[in-house]
Amino acid sequence: MSNINSIIKKINRLTPIPQVASKVMSIAQDPKSSMYDLSKVIIYDTAVTANLLKVVNSAFFGLPEKVDSVHQAIVYLGMAQVVDLVLLSASGENLQTAQEGYDLEAGELWKYSVSSALIARELAEKKGVKETHLIFTAALLKDIGKVILNQYVKDSFDKISALVTEQNFTFREAEKEVIGIDHAELGAMVAENWKFSPKMVEIIRHHHRPQETSMSEFESAIVYMADTICMMMGIGVGSDGLAYRFHPEVVESLELTETEFQKMVAGFVEKIEQVEAMINV
Repeated sequence: MSNINSIIKKINRLTPIPQVASKVMSIAQDPKSSMYDLSKVIIYDTAVTANLLKVVNSAFFGLPEKVDSVHQAIVYLGMAQVVDLVLLSASGENLQTAQEGYDLEAGELWKYSVSSALIARELAEKKGVKETHLIFTAALLKDIGKVILNQYVKDSFDKISALVTEQNFTFREAEKEVIGIDHAELGAMVAENWKFSPKMVEIIRHHHRPQETSMSEFESAIVYMADTICMMMGIGVGSDGLAYRFHPEVVESLELTETEFQKMVAGFVEKIEQVEAMINV
């Protein structure tokens, strides 16, 4: 079994979320904050501003005219979406590398994470959840633990695979058994290290088993559903993608009709090329 302490220490090797992203999250959580408060924080970080404007002007949004300022971006998209896009821009560096242990080429984990976050936000909006940025960010970063655990999974893949195929373990359960920690637990530790809210930490920890959390069960169910939709669409399906249990009771808890579900999947299929364009700007 791997030395868990040595694995945890590698959390500090990840590129930390920029300070501006933390400030933006605080503004999003403050009901008294304004458009001016948000733009004031973003405009003083030139890299974040540049990345934000590139994404806003991508084909994904199809805005009627070119957006040249943070203020204009907020006017067109609203504070919630701009907050999400700042966090998206701040997260890319960690998620774009290849994850050989999970059989994911460079960019695949990033594409999957962004797709999952976008679907989760759409689900949250449909269900009237106020803290959409919380769900978006949790869905975006839920597999950050894979970035650290990747080499350990690669080195122990035969043992993990044997547990999955011969003993009906899920991939996460097999990680835990062989390595001593799984990617969801490790992702929650990353979220704690980055000073994210306890609720977000819980969503990341339980994104494969939302029924096991009482703090954020509904939000975790949304992130789980977004993950499931991505797998159904073949997005980010690496060595572990199909080795998880389906929980129909979680899906039922969202009260999503079959028609709503089909429309969401069909709509995202149409957008997938635009998503690729957005994350490659």
